[in-house]
Amino acid sequence: MNRDRTNVKLFFASVMAISLAAGIHASPASRTGFSLSHLVPLSSTSVAIPAAAASIFSPDKGKLRIAIDGQTVGSEDFEISQSGDAWIERSSMSAHVAGGEIKAKGELKLSADGAPIRYDWSAEAQKKATGAVDFSNGTAKCSADLGGASPLRKDFTFTSPRVAVLDNNLYYHFGVLARLYDWKTGGKQTFPVVIPQDMVPGSISVESLGQQQAGNSKYEAVRVSSPDLEIMVYLDASHRMMRLEVPSSNVTIERE
Repeated sequence: MNRDRTNVKLFFASVMAISLAAGIHASPASRTGFSLSHLVPLSSTSVAIPAAAASIFSPDKGKLRIAIDGQTVGSEDFEISQSGDAWIERSSMSAHVAGGEIKAKGELKLSADGAPIRYDWSAEAQKKATGAVDFSNGTAKCSADLGGASPLRKDFTFTSPRVAVLDNNLYYHFGVLARLYDWKTGGKQTFPVVIPQDMVPGSISVESLGQQQAGNSKYEAVRVSSPDLEIMVYLDASHRMMRLEVPSSNVTIERE
């Protein structure tokens, strides 16, 4: 197991440059960015759940431009659409950094109220890694295949089925997180989180800050934070993610 963790660390080292969580110290299991060990402990999680509704989602499709220090390094194509009673969010990212090209894909299946059902992911730099998370009644069953003799596996139980999935390399997931926020209640709300590559549970805070200027436009600003990191997410009037900023690492993600 320790050797597998070391392999994960080495594999993901090259993608640190575009990680949104550069301000968080990575765990031994991953160097892509988020380390849930530095987020709020799981036992303190409290999730604001809005009143029952047909769906918290609406169809959306587009491309995000990824920039570091003002220089474009890659892009992400995303789409979320209804499939029967569920919703499917798909993202595909590619970026060029000093270590070469990085590619990542993810498919997230969600219930209408935002509770995840299954997440499949892949990431490729020098090598390729794949994984999946199955959700059932607040339990997340995580697996990761790094090319070793057997996949890594971990299970986690949450107090709510409405768990946020935040992939280390796919940024539209913050747009999905914004949909989980209870806009009628407002204020700071805390959500349980799974970051699939780390396979460690935690929680993250989301808070609406009202209208703010970002770039050349005004948006509804949302602050996503942990003790070690602050991310600003900017939404239009329909609560679609238009822009994302990580001030500590000078990363900007913007819808084209």
